[in-house]
Amino acid sequence: MQAPTYQDIQDALPRVHSILPPTPLIEWPGLSRLTGAKLFLKHENHQPVGAFKVRGGINLVSSLTEAERQAGIMGCSTGNHGQSLAFAARKYGVKCTIVVPRNNNPDKVEAIRMLGAEIIEAGEDFNEAKQFLEEQLVDGKRRYVHSANEPQLIAGVGTQGIEIFDVLPNPDVILVPVGMGSGVCGTGIVARYMRPQTEVIGVQAENAPANQLSWKAGTAQTTPTAATWAEGVATRAGAELTQQIMRSVLDDFLLVSEDDMRIAAYHILKQTHNLAEGAGAAALAAVLKHPARFAGKKVVAVLSGGNLNLAELPAILRIGSEQASL
Repeated sequence: MQAPTYQDIQDALPRVHSILPPTPLIEWPGLSRLTGAKLFLKHENHQPVGAFKVRGGINLVSSLTEAERQAGIMGCSTGNHGQSLAFAARKYGVKCTIVVPRNNNPDKVEAIRMLGAEIIEAGEDFNEAKQFLEEQLVDGKRRYVHSANEPQLIAGVGTQGIEIFDVLPNPDVILVPVGMGSGVCGTGIVARYMRPQTEVIGVQAENAPANQLSWKAGTAQTTPTAATWAEGVATRAGAELTQQIMRSVLDDFLLVSEDDMRIAAYHILKQTHNLAEGAGAAALAAVLKHPARFAGKKVVAVLSGGNLNLAELPAILRIGSEQASL
């Protein structure tokens, strides 16, 4: 499987921008004061589905053959990949089926359903749901859209990287949350082309570190659980293509705790009045966790999504306000 190139991402840009305007890149003074860095948020939570992945869905679905459009598409998701495919499928008149884990974020499941996709619930987590799809539903007719091993998805989401450099040509660091890795891979490919000295750092939950462990080991690693409230990074295994790309574009890979993400989500809400889901807060969480490393630098934290399960909000407000009062 061939990794996308910078040119592939450039080619995706007009397809993506024909549907989606660029999202804001904003330096927030309150977050800069809090972190000691010049802190910019890339607001992918402003996408029409509330997360960055819709870029990849638009790029891939718009490029399907007529036969593939007629047959339909399917995928597995904890939410944002599913919304991306459902949004793009609706836009281009393609039937879409999404498999989600049982007891998934109900707001994300309902959002996928409202976009017109068929929902199938299976398994206790993303990896079990994915196993069900691959063993029971893949039939050689409908196009199975993997959430990471898809060069066109990676090229599509990489357009967020081009937008970052269009606004801020010289960032010192870009931090990107990692679930299956499409976002950090696309952004990393752009950074390596545009400004190789810019550090690109992946961020994952301590309780779901499979991709970080795989990146460090250089071989695929799995974990028995992915027990994090941040379903956007709740994976127990990496993916072949994104691991291959991450090894060539990442400078580091940091882990954050459950409360680190809650505290970061609290500060995003307080300082910017934006709602971040757990994965969306992970990049800022890493900056807050390692202030000396980022002090004085131009830092871009990708706010990858804002599709928060509102049941998590009380804990975010309580833990964030307790930490802020220390």
